[in-house]
Amino acid sequence: MIRADDTVAAAVEAGQWDRVIDYVNREVFDRPEEYYTLDKLRKAAAVDRRLTLREILEKVFGLIPRFKSRDELLEEEFAKFVADTKPEGTAAIPAIKTFFKAYATSDTVRGIIESGHFTDLATNPYFSTRDFKAVPAKYRALIPDYIKDYVSLNQFAP
Repeated sequence: MIRADDTVAAAVEAGQWDRVIDYVNREVFDRPEEYYTLDKLRKAAAVDRRLTLREILEKVFGLIPRFKSRDELLEEEFAKFVADTKPEGTAAIPAIKTFFKAYATSDTVRGIIESGHFTDLATNPYFSTRDFKAVPAKYRALIPDYIKDYVSLNQFAP
């Protein structure tokens, strides 16, 4: 249905994503004939993270072959982080990556780090005190700031 809509197809071809998304939200969603919603489409896609309407439309129009998993997106975001910050030495990279992923995906870990209640990591099954101590001190502060500034956390929500 959406692929046959000339307005949508023309806007997609022109790369006018804001226009496409606005049109779909106004003219397609919550109509009695089909009753599509973004939540229903997300559930139908059965992906381990929150999809954006743009991603769904890109898939519908064949611009992407499949939806990326949460871990694939985390790997991409971490690769950008490494490219931007150029960590010295490779020994600490696994610890830095573990912290990056934990901070980006866990509200609990973010809360512990932001509140400074590091002793709570001792009972955290996802990211422990030992994991935190393995991260070089410089990155304990750098990663939260980087993620707040450059990473959309909403995309990792289930």
